Amino acid sequence: MSTVGVGEEAIQNGPEPRAGWVLYDAECGVCSRWVSSWAPTLKQYGVAVAPLQSPWVEGRTGLAPSDLVKEMRLLERGGGMHSGANVYRFLMRRVWWAYPVYLLSMIPGLRNVFDWGYRTFARHRGRSRPAAGCAEGTQSIRNLPRAPPSRRLPWQSEHGIGWTR
Repeated sequence: MSTVGVGEEAIQNGPEPRAGWVLYDAECGVCSRWVSSWAPTLKQYGVAVAPLQSPWVEGRTGLAPSDLVKEMRLLERGGGMHSGANVYRFLMRRVWWAYPVYLLSMIPGLRNVFDWGYRTFARHRGRSRPAAGCAEGTQSIRNLPRAPPSRRLPWQSEHGIGWTR
């Protein structure tokens, strides 16, 4: 069990993973549920999970807590770091059944769509239904300002988002 650059909390959770750690926002219900359902699969591929709020994460990444929680991160065992959509690419490249999606996400036009999809989700994850369990203080979609009908596109809801309830 190596202790280089890793805090006590990570060490107590077991040996250092082969590939790295997926770092997620533990205060976001959507993120926490995603991690709890995918952690066993990630473990098979040498990837552990840890909250971005873990004390050792700030020291290891050098990022401020407010910057850390803006998007999901992947900290490689060797010290490299990926963020946002590139975390998904890193993982899909290693999982045999997700590899075709990885290839699609690397095609120039589709890469932009994939990145946009991740950024849009990350930006709106705190605005999901209260049942999604995101941290208190984040806006519910019900509390967002309503767009006037004349400013909406045909597929937009009254909140201006591209889906309806």
